[in-house]
Amino acid sequence: MFTHTDLARLQAQSLKMQGFIRQQTYSPQNEKTLRRFSSWEVAELIFKVNQSTMRGRLAADPTLPQGTVEADGRQHWYALEEINELRRRLKVNRRSLMPYRPAGKRAMRAAIANFKGGAGKSTVALHFAHAAALDGYRVLCVDFDPQATLSHSMGLSDVAEEYTVWGIMARDLAAETERMNRASQGAESGTSLPQRRLPASITDMGLADLRAADFIKPTNWPTIDIVPSCANAAFVEFASAQYRHLNPEWSFFAAVSRFLDQLPADAYDLILFDCPPAIGYQSMNAVFAADMLYIPSGPGYWEYDSTTSFIGQLSEALEDLSRFNGLVPAGTMNLPKAFLDLRFLLTRFEPNNDLHRAMQQAFLKVFGDRVTEHPIEMTRAVEQSGRFLSSIYEIDYRDMTRETWRRARASFDQAYAEFRTHLCAAWDQLEDER
Repeated sequence: MFTHTDLARLQAQSLKMQGFIRQQTYSPQNEKTLRRFSSWEVAELIFKVNQSTMRGRLAADPTLPQGTVEADGRQHWYALEEINELRRRLKVNRRSLMPYRPAGKRAMRAAIANFKGGAGKSTVALHFAHAAALDGYRVLCVDFDPQATLSHSMGLSDVAEEYTVWGIMARDLAAETERMNRASQGAESGTSLPQRRLPASITDMGLADLRAADFIKPTNWPTIDIVPSCANAAFVEFASAQYRHLNPEWSFFAAVSRFLDQLPADAYDLILFDCPPAIGYQSMNAVFAADMLYIPSGPGYWEYDSTTSFIGQLSEALEDLSRFNGLVPAGTMNLPKAFLDLRFLLTRFEPNNDLHRAMQQAFLKVFGDRVTEHPIEMTRAVEQSGRFLSSIYEIDYRDMTRETWRRARASFDQAYAEFRTHLCAAWDQLEDER
């Protein structure tokens, strides 16, 4: 016989093992730190300029960051802050190294979502966030998944549930209920409508006193922040159902969208959502707030089957939400929900695998140009990065053969470059900030 006590004991044992793994993976302070990047990486892989050109510019202007020099003096190593200063100050062939960002637009929001566990959602979100940061963008990640894989990979492990998406939704419920009560008291007829009451379990948490920025935590990457998740946030689905009962008029699906509307339009360039493997209150908040929808899928039949079910159920859920049109406030988003772009991305792809190639053709035949051109390949380096809770961008190429590292990085670089192309095109379609 096993009860909740046994499950709690097993979790405690597992938490001890997690701590041991972090000690082996992170710094002696049990904190994840970001490595430096070699001058070769900075020139060829980040700025995409010739190494000799960059060496000449650095020699001509000693006020530019010179990085940390190896003992033999051959290689310079740069922190991301130094890379971004070089990006701001250097031009190559009169070309700015700053990334594209249209004027007068808020940050683009992209949801990485699918039903299937193991489809690579967190892996894609992690690598796209890191690639965008190396590209010069300021990134906010929102971890909707109670498994908290993205949060752990970003170095956050001790997270209180009230600072997760659940806290954002509970805070929104309190704010929206208060707004509705004020509106009912101010009715022109002079007759006050019944006041909506929330239990002390919500009102006494102090969430109403929190600013939007209080939910955002820094990561080991200086230009990446995150709204983290944790295992205790798993009950958000049950809590949200209770909240809707407390206030049936609460537009729960727009809670995160309203939260993001409170951030300054120029605080970030890209906001990435890592969604749970289910359609529920959290995932509906993610897809409703998103401008773009990226759907990763493994290259097998069952993954294809699950993806088909996902888009079907998502379609039905969004159709249900469209019935709220004009009835409830949804922040700056409109109903019915429309995405500026939608893409399918194959993950764990093996180009020499006949089944994988056949399934790729099936995806292309059904979804056409919505399928990205560059799948993410399964390589030994990708497996190793997952084992160490890191992206391929965080792993030092000297820890493996450079060719193995470059092949894995090239796969993510191509997938990210395609993502960035679609993102920038959608960004131009985004309405200007008022």
